[in-house]
Amino acid sequence: MEALIALSVGLLTACGIYLLLRGRTFPVVLGITLLSYAVNLFLFVMGRLSIGVPAILEPNRADYADPLPQALVLTAIVIGFGMTAFVVVLALRARADLGNDHVDGREP
Repeated sequence: MEALIALSVGLLTACGIYLLLRGRTFPVVLGITLLSYAVNLFLFVMGRLSIGVPAILEPNRADYADPLPQALVLTAIVIGFGMTAFVVVLALRARADLGNDHVDGREP
């Protein structure tokens, strides 16, 4: 299970970096989104996957679900959504001002 999750995080990161290096704005937005998904998955898995165990309720209990990574992921989802919305608006404004959607503003 850990190898599958590590492979998923690595694949999402690699695809995100590849798309970030493209010359047009839409693949760059997708790359940022994939990188945020990879970070969210990494943060969620960092807290150990626990199925069917409660949150911390008793002080001496050994098996519990750590709520901190879950709170971090929820916060990262909101921040990622806001960042994606800002980048989309920025790309639309650049397209309107420059007349093309290249990252550097010139035609190839």
